[in-house]
Amino acid sequence: MLPPAPRLPEARALIEMDRYFVLHAPRQTGKTTMLRTLASELTAEGDIAALSFSCERAGTVGDDIGAAETILLKSLRRAADLSGWPEELLPPNPWPQNPVRTQFGEALSAWCSRCPRRVVLFLDEIDALQGTSMVNILSQLRDGHNIRPDGYPFPTSVVLCGLRDLRDYKVGSGGDPGRYSPISPFNIIADSLRLGDFTADQIAELYDQHTQATGQEFAKEAVDRVFELTQGQPWLVNALAHEITYKMGVSGTIGDSHVEDAKERLIRARATHLDSLVARLHEPRVKRVIEPIVAGTLVAMDAAIDDDVSYVHDLGLIRGTRDPEIANPIYREVLLRVLGDRTERQVRADPHSFVLPDGRFDLPRLLEEFVVFWREHGEVLIQQEGYHEAACQIILTAFLHRLVNGGGYLDREYAAGTKRLDVLVRWPYTGTDGERLMQREAMELKVRRAGEHDPTPDGLAQLDRYLDRLTLSTGVLVIFDRRPEAPPWKERGGFEQATTPSGRQVTVLCV
Repeated sequence: MLPPAPRLPEARALIEMDRYFVLHAPRQTGKTTMLRTLASELTAEGDIAALSFSCERAGTVGDDIGAAETILLKSLRRAADLSGWPEELLPPNPWPQNPVRTQFGEALSAWCSRCPRRVVLFLDEIDALQGTSMVNILSQLRDGHNIRPDGYPFPTSVVLCGLRDLRDYKVGSGGDPGRYSPISPFNIIADSLRLGDFTADQIAELYDQHTQATGQEFAKEAVDRVFELTQGQPWLVNALAHEITYKMGVSGTIGDSHVEDAKERLIRARATHLDSLVARLHEPRVKRVIEPIVAGTLVAMDAAIDDDVSYVHDLGLIRGTRDPEIANPIYREVLLRVLGDRTERQVRADPHSFVLPDGRFDLPRLLEEFVVFWREHGEVLIQQEGYHEAACQIILTAFLHRLVNGGGYLDREYAAGTKRLDVLVRWPYTGTDGERLMQREAMELKVRRAGEHDPTPDGLAQLDRYLDRLTLSTGVLVIFDRRPEAPPWKERGGFEQATTPSGRQVTVLCV
């Protein structure tokens, strides 16, 4: 485990200044573990009694404020009893009796009045609270905070920890995310911090702990590949290492090929963390952000969509809020695989039939098969696809995945505003001298919509740049025609050769 300070240096400074603030992070980022570690470190220094406790169970009682207060105080008590603290630091037992709607704040005050140290609280999973229960608890915290300078005993610092940022607390409790009135329970927060992902150096440090404990090393190429695939997402970083060292049982030095295999196994297994993310794909506010990213169109920016972008960012599905993109390559692949499930079930071709006698993959034949598939199923699949604007990209990548994934790899790149989706087929095979080789085939996917000019020139230039980056001499540009005046479905699927601006000969498929 990594120490908390490097991942969140601002937190300690705010606590030392007796501030109340928000700490938010996507699920499975190590937030709870970090809070407990930070609380232990602060307490061990001798001036602070810092305690982290969960609010999650209080969310089950909805708007029943009294029940929520009781559950929170029981959770706080349990955390204190398990802390191993001396008696003088512990809260009173039993808690003093007070009227409903004041119990929580009065209990905290009673504890602070007897504790010889400054009390710091981390309210983990605060966003589990709902409606009036959330408003009431935060109002009690605000009231205590505001009269604390007059000598009222109350926690010197409170950290609200959850999945969402402060604005979504307003939404979750029925408020307007853009308004903070003078009596709002949300107006005492000094800052809102987001727990970041691991850096490449932090991944190396984390994996080195495994090396020190077992003697098994991670090659630099493996660490670099983990960072490339995960962009430091903590659950993915740990899950890949666990998959390699425990489930795959790799012995000896761990290389980038082991990381690649572990990635495929994780995605196929659809671990709980990945499932919990993809389950949100059809939430309206998530779809409004993710669909244009997959389609390569612009995310319309207005007040409503800004909140949606922030929400999806807080979920951990995207990075960046001005030019959002999917958070990491693993999520990018998982999202398209999930969205393409319906298409994959329609593909009847045998993947092995596309393997040439020399072991290479027959991409031209696959594209011919796709034309047949598109003519027969494309119209219906587009109508059925919930992500209607991105339907073409989803369908083709699903078709490719169904036929490539048995022996090769499919890498996808897409982002809002690019008006394209890049696909790289990687197919390992054995050369004539027994050497292991990798066939690479690049494709650029574009869509022509009503009122738009012919995207072929832009597509050829974009494909050129993609091929430059991959150091490939040729590729395929696929253009989907979604104009009302497009040819009848049975006539779609023409192939032609074209020359890119740099002089490459490439294939253009119009469907």
